[in-house]
Amino acid sequence: MLKKPPRGLFVTGTSTEAGKTFVAALIARSLRAAGHRVGVYKPAASDCIKVGSDIISEDAAVLWEAAGRPHTLDAVCPQRFQAALAPHLAAKAEGREIDAAQLRQGLEVWSDHADIMVIEGAGGLMSPIGDRDFVADVAVDMGYPMIVVVPNVLGCINFTMQTLIAAACYGNGIPVSGIVMTHPEGFEGDESRGTNASEIAKRSVAPLLASVPYGAEDFDTNIDWFALSTQGSSVPRQATSLTP
Repeated sequence: MLKKPPRGLFVTGTSTEAGKTFVAALIARSLRAAGHRVGVYKPAASDCIKVGSDIISEDAAVLWEAAGRPHTLDAVCPQRFQAALAPHLAAKAEGREIDAAQLRQGLEVWSDHADIMVIEGAGGLMSPIGDRDFVADVAVDMGYPMIVVVPNVLGCINFTMQTLIAAACYGNGIPVSGIVMTHPEGFEGDESRGTNASEIAKRSVAPLLASVPYGAEDFDTNIDWFALSTQGSSVPRQATSLTP
């Protein structure tokens, strides 16, 4: 059985550039400000940079700083690769292999260092992270409820619904505590940005928790992330609609 901190949130996104690291860091910072010992974990990362003899995940470094530098940076992301590919393919480009067991067991080193974990997946929920694993497999095995990060752009309603359906159907279902909407730059002419949030809130079983503008230092509403770490709603397997 996986040894892990008692509470956690698994942050995934509807796409690779959804803003997962940005949102996960804000969550970690909020939990830390509330007095919690926060651990942060990214099971594997690609597109890392080389600094001297070290391979550094910039996402992991952002999470580590937000949580107050707990434990070590290596513990935040133990499997790091340079190629801008899915982690298992980036590993193969370096003549290495993803360690499927470590994807999960890397969480165990945080057991004595954190009361709550903030975990950031790689890519979207159904992105491959190993030869046999999707991000969803790792999320299921960790057993924490999920936060889904959605960029406010045309098409995000569809991507959000697909992610929620995948979460509900995978394994015995991955509980979803809520959705956070980000607002990336460069889409100012996108007319859907004015209605995407209300459409998602109307159609989703999981609540739309917050909206966070690009570069913001906090969410637009006060959220009890610690309480959400033990909560989640999911769609029954037999459901044909996500409308509540």
